[in-house]
Amino acid sequence: MHWLDTEIHRKYHETSALFPLMEGPDFEALKSDIAANGLREAIWLHPDGSIIDGRNRHRACIETENGPRFRTWDGQGSLVAFVVSMNLHRRHLTSSQRAMIGPDILPMLEKEAEEQRRKNIGMARSASKSEMSQIFEPSQADRTSEVVARILQTNRQYVSDAKAIRDKAPDLADQVRSGEKTIPQAKREITKRERAEAPPMPSEKYRVFYVDPPWRYGNKGLDNYGHAERHYPTMSIEELCVLPIKELAEDNAVLFLWVTSPLLEECFEVIRVWGFKYKSSFVWDKVKHNFGYYNSVRHEFLLVCTRGSCTPDSDEKIDSVQTIERSNKHSEKPEAFRAIIDRLYTRGRRIELFARKAAEGWDTWGNEPEPI
Repeated sequence: MHWLDTEIHRKYHETSALFPLMEGPDFEALKSDIAANGLREAIWLHPDGSIIDGRNRHRACIETENGPRFRTWDGQGSLVAFVVSMNLHRRHLTSSQRAMIGPDILPMLEKEAEEQRRKNIGMARSASKSEMSQIFEPSQADRTSEVVARILQTNRQYVSDAKAIRDKAPDLADQVRSGEKTIPQAKREITKRERAEAPPMPSEKYRVFYVDPPWRYGNKGLDNYGHAERHYPTMSIEELCVLPIKELAEDNAVLFLWVTSPLLEECFEVIRVWGFKYKSSFVWDKVKHNFGYYNSVRHEFLLVCTRGSCTPDSDEKIDSVQTIERSNKHSEKPEAFRAIIDRLYTRGRRIELFARKAAEGWDTWGNEPEPI
């Protein structure tokens, strides 16, 4: 059998698709080089015979009928990291383009880690105690955006941003991959789109405000919070400050504002610009932990702020610490806190800003809150 008949049917491993195929003039130039000089760089194979690196060279060999040369990966370490490193040294990709590959390699790294875990368990069954300490040494890549960023030689925030861009605006993700846009440019375009789609602010005046802002964390605080942009559009302190909350508030009004520890200091600028003063707080003990830079965090603050004179209508003294296990839905707040507000403030028009769902007796403002 001629080599060409075999190579036409050779399989490509999933890792080989991490980087786009060459097209147009670039591919024609590669073919011309191989036709004139033969294949200079060997094509890498998985031990199962599939191609892990060199799809373009393989295609060019077939089209020019120049026999390919192969090397087989030794199976040591991470296949994903190996394929990425082989491509990064020969491709001129920007940091934004490299980061856009992150969402694709993350599930592959997770798969590798799971396979390694199963292998370790099998080895442990026949290992001595001293050997077990080596088997379970945390040497395999952990599954965080920081590891992905290190493999791709970009920064962690870009990797997180790339996932959000791909989820929210696939067309912009394609433009970043092609080099037409950078990640910051794509983020600005998404912000413009979201602002254009935002509902108009109400024109009524309100006595009671309940707000869970979409805080933008950047690289502050907890890993969970730093990835908020994966779940919903976020806003900077400056963007929150320009909202016309002061104009919506009655002369005597109360604001209940959710904030986490990393942004506790910065949130007071928002409170001031909105026309309120901090008075007290509730602490939500979530039971479940989120791991931060300085401690393991299991709480969040609901700040109580007033404008003018707006003490509670009720004399009930509700415990400032509420222990309620958090759900697995990102940033979801227990309905018990809205009930507390209703018990303390029994009269007056009330509104929830950035609402996710409607509630009886409350006006809402946000991106399409769910009906009652």
